[in-house]
Amino acid sequence: MGILDRFKSNKTAQDKARKMSDAAEQKANERTGNKYESQVDSGQQQLHERLGMDEERPEQP
Repeated sequence: MGILDRFKSNKTAQDKARKMSDAAEQKANERTGNKYESQVDSGQQQLHERLGMDEERPEQP
């Protein structure tokens, strides 16, 4: 069992990674004045998909 397989089955680690990812997204948007918001969001979604955390989330305003 590889490290990504263990990560995908560990809900606690996924929750922590999601919080860190959201914080990074927020910080990137703050530092760029939301100029690249769509690109940052797209990158975050790709990260979640590749780590097996891709679940439907409600759109944020």
